[in-house]
Amino acid sequence: MPEEKSKIMVFNIITTDESETENAGERLAAQLLDGDFVALYGDLGAGKTAFVRGMARVLAPGSHVCSPTYNIVNIYKRQGGSTFCHFDMYRISSEDDLISCGFYDMEKCIIAAEWCENIPYALPEQYYSVKIEKLSENTRRITAERHGDKN
Repeated sequence: MPEEKSKIMVFNIITTDESETENAGERLAAQLLDGDFVALYGDLGAGKTAFVRGMARVLAPGSHVCSPTYNIVNIYKRQGGSTFCHFDMYRISSEDDLISCGFYDMEKCIIAAEWCENIPYALPEQYYSVKIEKLSENTRRITAERHGDKN
């Protein structure tokens, strides 16, 4: 991760089913503005896509959200012409991969990116991190933090 000037806890919650994980995504999305970046961390099956599905309910209502593992990015239209971009960095292994998928071309959209463990060098100076830890079959700990100075 880039050197951090500050880190502020947004929330640290336990969810007990997928709908609660989606609700946590809604909660974070309500705070976001165009240009914000959300870095998602968690093991396979932890609930990253469910969290993003909740974000989309606020940011791009009516969008059908699925994992962009094979597409690398899914783009959802928002009211007012801006976009919500959902990246999956699982198969990204280099700066060239990021350039090829158009990652650096997404300027005024809100970005949620899964598997940011693979792109620590590409995280912006200011971003949100969301760590989803699978505690049991249905239980998750979700920690959201804001990194960097945001004015």
